[in-house]
Amino acid sequence: MTNSPFGFDTLQIHAGARPDPATGARQTPIYQTTAYVFRDADHAAALFNLQEVGFLYSRLTNPTVAVLQERIATLEGGQGAVCCSSGHAAQIMALFPLMSPGMNVVASTRAYGGTITQFSQTIKRFGWSAKFVDFDDLEAIAAAVDENTRAIFCETIANPGGYITDLDAVAQIADRASIPLIVDNTSATPYLCRPFEHGASIVVHSTTKYLTGNGTVTGGAVVDSGTFDWSATDKFPSLSQPEPAYHGLKFHETFGPLAFTLHGIAIGLRDLGMTMNPQAAHYTLMGIETLSLRMQRHVENAIRIAEWLETDPRIEKVTYAGLPSSPYFKRMERICPNGAGALFTVAVKGGFDACVRLVDSLQIFSHVANLGDARSLIIHPASTTHRQLEPDQLEAAGAAPNVVRLSIGIEDAQDLINDLDQALTQATS
Repeated sequence: MTNSPFGFDTLQIHAGARPDPATGARQTPIYQTTAYVFRDADHAAALFNLQEVGFLYSRLTNPTVAVLQERIATLEGGQGAVCCSSGHAAQIMALFPLMSPGMNVVASTRAYGGTITQFSQTIKRFGWSAKFVDFDDLEAIAAAVDENTRAIFCETIANPGGYITDLDAVAQIADRASIPLIVDNTSATPYLCRPFEHGASIVVHSTTKYLTGNGTVTGGAVVDSGTFDWSATDKFPSLSQPEPAYHGLKFHETFGPLAFTLHGIAIGLRDLGMTMNPQAAHYTLMGIETLSLRMQRHVENAIRIAEWLETDPRIEKVTYAGLPSSPYFKRMERICPNGAGALFTVAVKGGFDACVRLVDSLQIFSHVANLGDARSLIIHPASTTHRQLEPDQLEAAGAAPNVVRLSIGIEDAQDLINDLDQALTQATS
């Protein structure tokens, strides 16, 4: 997967897919089945003992989902992937083999509000905890890592502000601590950035967003680079030590670079059950076929609209990293050479009330709690996606009360500018 001779545009269509052996169908079929007939008793035993790879029950494995897993892993340059029911599920799936009660993850303050809530509140129920740090402060990241830290977590292009993380520098901190760097690559997609090339060990996605690209289904993915040595220390016993549920099998010793991926299936999906359904996988596969074309248009539109907004007197600030005025512009050229994506925030003069009027006055932009759609989307994070956060958390996340988040779609750019223009007139008059 990691050394494919084919280009991105070819792989986004063909990776993992083959003509259906039963019918010759060229498009990957939707295998809408819960179970699979075993050849005989020995075949069934081999599958359940992890001695043979195959399909045994759709909570664990499904042929349609398997194609999607291989395609995403290939595009990311990873060794393997596990798809699941949502991006939030993917984050728990990624942490599950690494954490145990009393352990912590060091996470960026610049993250999706739901991620901050999941990490600051929900994971406490597992006995885990999170330390939130400004990831522009590398010394603070290093200082936050302690003997109980089991991962560092950040987003390539942070939601909602569109900030670019210095993945290379953060990866060096993770390497020195002998822990994996987990990168949420949802907003960038592997077309704009491949975090493994910058030192990440694990990548997660909300496939709901740009990978699917049409706002039809939810999904998540966990991709493993296959390069992290899980046996180098005693920090990751789930992967390096005997697994009681499989008669003492040691995942890393037995499966090598596929250890994390197979643990995600054999333990994570088996016991957490956060499975992706085959129809969702099918929609996402179709979306990925046009990923590079869509991302190019997303970026082109975002640059044009951000440039227009930056000069508008009704706007206080635009956070788009693709603007030369952005403090992240040089970093963007290194981390995301194909562009800064299409997600950013705008601070509107008039504060909270003006933001609400802006959202209510738009005609083409849709007011929804989503991003990465072919359609242009807008939301006011302080009153929606980030409303559970405290005021200091809102500021740290880039979601202050006077801020709206834009997800620029692939419509005609001038139409989008005209829509924003008339809505801003109503919002700030």
